[in-house]
Amino acid sequence: MRQPSKGPQQIPVVVLAGFLGSGKTTLLNHLLHRSGGTRIGAIVNDFGAIEIDALAVAGALGDSTVSLGNGCLCCAVDSSELDAYLERLARPDAGIDVIVIEASGLAEPQELVRMLLASEHPGIVYGGLVEVVDAAEFDATRARHPEIDRHLALADLVVVNKLDRAADAERVLGTVRGLTDHAAVVPATYGRIDPGFLFDCRPSEERVGQLSFDDLHDRDRDQDRGDHEGHLHTQYDSLSFASDVPLDPRRVIRFLDGRPDGLYRIKGYVDFGAYDTVNRYAVHAVGPFLHFYPEPWPGDEARRTQLVLIGSGIDAAALEKDLRACTSDAPHTADEHGMWGVLRYVREPEEAA
Repeated sequence: MRQPSKGPQQIPVVVLAGFLGSGKTTLLNHLLHRSGGTRIGAIVNDFGAIEIDALAVAGALGDSTVSLGNGCLCCAVDSSELDAYLERLARPDAGIDVIVIEASGLAEPQELVRMLLASEHPGIVYGGLVEVVDAAEFDATRARHPEIDRHLALADLVVVNKLDRAADAERVLGTVRGLTDHAAVVPATYGRIDPGFLFDCRPSEERVGQLSFDDLHDRDRDQDRGDHEGHLHTQYDSLSFASDVPLDPRRVIRFLDGRPDGLYRIKGYVDFGAYDTVNRYAVHAVGPFLHFYPEPWPGDEARRTQLVLIGSGIDAAALEKDLRACTSDAPHTADEHGMWGVLRYVREPEEAA
């Protein structure tokens, strides 16, 4: 496996993109824990105001993380602003070998590639685009958002994730391969890929050249008129919910079981108070899929619920009201059956390994 070299060479910057819930943060965390001594820096862009993905990554990276929330990086900053963020990670004393930009699930990857190609930072070089695909939701996502095909055609590496949940994994892999240009297509479950793929997905000179001239010109034209009409994030809204009062598990399950069709993505951490004083519960919902992941509370972190909900045509005010109705500061001791509904959605130990 080739490792990026330390020294005066430019640091490759890899864009990690993919639709909501495809597994980008899971994949990045996998790479961070198996980097083989390669030091990875990350810029994490959350669509919601609460930076859930950045919280997950920061535990592994600490000061090597730049967190950007409440919007898509592709439209929230320009190339000069992105250079300022990159400078924090590319300075020589940081000792970073590769930088990963984890885009929000609604970002336009081509815009991020253009921004990197337009960068005037002498210490970095565009390192390629990695697209993560949720195999279980691929058909539905592609039908709803045909622009996904364009994203895949631009990619230098495609990770087809969650193959264990796909009804027809081989067909999905074949379809993805047919939509890519020169990209390697890597099957995966739980985001587990060889870290070498991250460092070896450098784009071809032809692809870089095409984007650096023709597409950069198109981007400048679009920005002049404020044109983001084709971007996925224009079709979605987010709600960020936080509570210092614990949530009642039965009420939470009723809320989740009755969530509206337009509510596609839920992520964050839930405090169930007296029902489990040891663990917080990470929650991940993608379409109809739902799982909880208990994990010990960090010793230096306040105990609170933090959730981000993303959907199309959602009534944020109504969802906020419903979530507030899930809180419970009753002083009574938790009953032994209260968590049963939550535990139905907790992965078995061998799955979570």
